[in-house]
Amino acid sequence: MHVRRRAVLAGAAVAVLLILAIVFGSRLLSDFDSALLPYAVATVFLAFGVAYRYTVWVFAPGARRLFTQGRRALFSARNFRKAPTALPRMIATYLGFQKFLGARSHARWAAHQLIFWGCVLAALITFPLTWGWFTFTSSTGAGPGYEMRIWGFKIIGFDSLSVVGWLMFHGLDIAAVLVIPGACYFLWRRMKDRGAVTGQRFAYDMVPLIALIVIAVTGLLLTFSAIFLHGGGYQVLAILHMVAVVLTLIYVPFGKFFHIVQRPAAVGMQLFKYTAHTKDGTLIADETGAGLLSCRRCGEPIDTAPYVENLRGTMRDLRLDFDEWAEYCPRCKRVLRGGAYLSHVKEGYK
Repeated sequence: MHVRRRAVLAGAAVAVLLILAIVFGSRLLSDFDSALLPYAVATVFLAFGVAYRYTVWVFAPGARRLFTQGRRALFSARNFRKAPTALPRMIATYLGFQKFLGARSHARWAAHQLIFWGCVLAALITFPLTWGWFTFTSSTGAGPGYEMRIWGFKIIGFDSLSVVGWLMFHGLDIAAVLVIPGACYFLWRRMKDRGAVTGQRFAYDMVPLIALIVIAVTGLLLTFSAIFLHGGGYQVLAILHMVAVVLTLIYVPFGKFFHIVQRPAAVGMQLFKYTAHTKDGTLIADETGAGLLSCRRCGEPIDTAPYVENLRGTMRDLRLDFDEWAEYCPRCKRVLRGGAYLSHVKEGYK
């Protein structure tokens, strides 16, 4: 109950701060578009939900230890001196380009990149516009000249008929074009791949993909209606698009999309693993694995002693009575588990 109370307070504090940021960022609502009010309200609920869920997650025994180690590694001056370029490289490779997915499947990596960068682009455009932080105003009474302002300050002037103007006004369309093929690939995989079908849940695995596709398609249809249909059906499409976006934003903290919020915290843990492998900027272990903790059964290197001990500590926090298994390599774990099955479980059927 103590953790829940903290989570509620954290969520309320973040939601209030966002409301204040909207009010002052839109110059006391003078730049706020009332037509975007449902989107703004949804982002406030999103802020509350993310802060609430994140607080509950961080205070869980396993996550708390990983989060603490990651935070120490992230803000360690010693780690910065040992490997000053480690953090920016991990942000680029682990968060931006997600190279760990490429080891599983190049197709999955490409689809994930399309969804990731499409959603990032959409968020960078949608949220500031929704909050009234960005405004686009005509610099002249007539003609194609426009100005983009942030918090009332002019950032750039552009011709709406130029390439820059087209990109400015069609950024969300570009985001939709990126998201649709990526989401469709994962949706197809969820329906066809035996491994994915076995463990999937409709609400957790399928609904997020369907939501992304609905948002992207209705957004493109809004542009199609405005350009080719002279606004025909625009109001209905706008309502459908708004409902899809609002429900998805509210869903984010409590579904699969929450991993978007969790992923940056994992960078600190990856930095902890990396710096545990280094000494004075060079790898501790050579090609033979010297300097790494060895498997208790086969002697193959597993990982550094600090990382393995942290893993054992996490297992003890979770009251798992087999933390010594962290000192075995994955292959030996499978061999020992198979041996235990043959000697104990199958023996009972004789």
